[in-house]
Amino acid sequence: MRRKLTAFIGVLCLVTLAACGGSDSASTTDTTAETLAPTDETTAPVAGVSLAGICPDVVTIQTDWNPEIEHGFVYQLIGDGYEVDAAGVRVTGPLVASGVDTGVKIQVRSGGPAVGFNSPTSLMYQDPSILLGFVYTDTAVQDSGEFPTMSVVAPFNISPQIIMWDPATYPNVKTIADLKATGAKVRYFGGASYMEYLTSTGILDIKQVDGTYDGTPANFVADGGKAAQQGFASSEPYYYETVLTDWAKPVAYQTIHDAGWTAYAQSLGGTPANIAANTECLKLLVPMIQQAQVDFVTDPAKTNTLILDLVIQFNNGWIYDAGQATAGVELALSNKLIANSPDGTLGSFDMDRVTSFIAVAVPVYASIGAKLKDGLTAGDLVTNEFIDPTIALP
Repeated sequence: MRRKLTAFIGVLCLVTLAACGGSDSASTTDTTAETLAPTDETTAPVAGVSLAGICPDVVTIQTDWNPEIEHGFVYQLIGDGYEVDAAGVRVTGPLVASGVDTGVKIQVRSGGPAVGFNSPTSLMYQDPSILLGFVYTDTAVQDSGEFPTMSVVAPFNISPQIIMWDPATYPNVKTIADLKATGAKVRYFGGASYMEYLTSTGILDIKQVDGTYDGTPANFVADGGKAAQQGFASSEPYYYETVLTDWAKPVAYQTIHDAGWTAYAQSLGGTPANIAANTECLKLLVPMIQQAQVDFVTDPAKTNTLILDLVIQFNNGWIYDAGQATAGVELALSNKLIANSPDGTLGSFDMDRVTSFIAVAVPVYASIGAKLKDGLTAGDLVTNEFIDPTIALP
């Protein structure tokens, strides 16, 4: 079973991902409210709007992994008659918003192993034709000094990244912090910034963490659950209990978010130059992306069929079935990974939360020598400028 790589250092290096409370909550809240006020300048109807002549003829989006439900909101925008480029591990089709063709095409490019594990940020800097890519807030902090990005929509409110363990082996462990007293080995992708946070704050002991996780369940199964490991809340709980016959029992877990590493994941952002050059497009496109997430989780069947078709046609070793897709949506909702922001909007950034995360993350990245922007603020990383505040999950 794979495990997604979820944060990256700069353009060439790969690193992995996964409380709140602003230092000046009153002023930040006022700014957010003003940004999200519904005005003709920042919002537009989701459906029935043509993007032709406003957006690129092909709106290109770079994901961070193979097709899966975590990317459902972008695949939701692909209409019938799509064309699959198996060699390029990408799909192109009409960009359809709530059932209406917008007059342009959308191309979704797979990431992870399909692109040699280059990060979406690095790929956007290499290829300016990529309008938006998956950007995690921690990645954005880490790259802020050399390769800045601006994220424009957060279809996931909470990162799916988890640490999981066997509840039969560790019946008294309820949180990641509880693992410390057990001395259990905790496997993760080496170099993960969230692990720097967990060890530097004493949540875990640096002696118990092991950066040799390879994305497969082999070691977890082989040692009978004596070690904990990273995973995704929208994937591993179902896979290990239902699909993985060598295990076939529940796992327990906690999100990295709930342990204090509150980075946004699965967000869409772009290079500052691309965002500035495409503001008129983004005023129309971002609300479509917001609504696409609402439409997807409300009725995922058609888009899940597309995702599974792509898995088959790409035929690149990625294993993903209908049960995983269905369960993934259910787990994303039940774990509140996909949920409205505190302001009641699907897809907006909580600026207080980003400010608080920066305060947590900057010391972590400074300790490993990352080149950070001086005086980094939430407004350097994310914006609600293009968000339609009327779009929300019911």
